[in-house]
Amino acid sequence: MIISTKIGQTSFVNENGTRVSATVLDYNSCTIVGNRTIDRDGYLANIIGFLKPKKLNKPQLKEFNKLNLEPKKIIKEQRINSDEELLEVGSSIDPKFKVGDKVSVQSKSTGKGFAGAMKRHNFSGMRATHGVSISHRAHGSTGQNQNPGKVFKGKKMAGHLGDQLTTTKNLEVLLIDQDKKLIFIKGSVPGKNKSIVKVFK
Repeated sequence: MIISTKIGQTSFVNENGTRVSATVLDYNSCTIVGNRTIDRDGYLANIIGFLKPKKLNKPQLKEFNKLNLEPKKIIKEQRINSDEELLEVGSSIDPKFKVGDKVSVQSKSTGKGFAGAMKRHNFSGMRATHGVSISHRAHGSTGQNQNPGKVFKGKKMAGHLGDQLTTTKNLEVLLIDQDKKLIFIKGSVPGKNKSIVKVFK
């Protein structure tokens, strides 16, 4: 797993000469800040840290100072299967996937505030004529008559759109720049620029 920052989108020309859309991710400050072992914790995992925080409280800062590490804003655990996969604390992470591999990306989608049923759930809306007035973009009936006489939970209606944890699967890796710590991924990745993106196989 790699934790990265979304930089933006660009064009990428592949080996066939075809131009495709690509999203650029930066994993420059992704490092190992700790380990979980079976003797101490009951399971195996690498603890990954990412981004420099603006400020930390004293207990958090004490933990990083004890390990003589630069403080990190985001801390995530990656479960592993054997002791051989445990990485050295303080070492930087390089992607285990290569060009051409299919990966999944996870990020918070762009928040769009309060949205109507047509934009939020792709409703078709009301008719444009035949007596319909004012309600052209309304979602229509939400419930029943006397029985059961209520609106069921989870009913698709207008409300808050976006700003949710979203996973997109099977995206192709176009390029990995080890020097600049950049990953080029085919297509679009959820979230706006500067958002945090997890990339995993």
